[in-house]
Amino acid sequence: MSSDFESYEQDFAVLTADVTGRIARVPKLLGDEKKQMVASVEKQLEEARELLEQMELEVREIPPQSRGMYSSRMRSYKQEMGKLEADFKRSRIAYSDEVRNELLGDDGNSSENQRAHLLDNTERLERSSRRLEAGYQIAVET
Repeated sequence: MSSDFESYEQDFAVLTADVTGRIARVPKLLGDEKKQMVASVEKQLEEARELLEQMELEVREIPPQSRGMYSSRMRSYKQEMGKLEADFKRSRIAYSDEVRNELLGDDGNSSENQRAHLLDNTERLERSSRRLEAGYQIAVET
């Protein structure tokens, strides 16, 4: 059973990495490209949710003495999923701000560009921190 769980974990890691990359590109796209990317990300987020459900079912079938370790991993995966969804929401809003600025004739001040870069870097740092914390948790549990 744990091999199935580990397989799901690998699939989840690959999927979330791909989603993270796509989310970063959403604000930079325009028109149909943006719509296609948004639809693609939504589909991948749904796949990730389904993987989490499969992982939960696997955890329920694991003997109680080793279930604790897998349960804590599930909590971290759920947190990561929530943060991915929040990042996706923010990336769509960032795009809306750009369109609004174009319509209003606002040429994007350098301070706004700096703010966008700061937000991007902060998000990257948060994702890295979450991954490090998850790795630390797994190391502590083992």
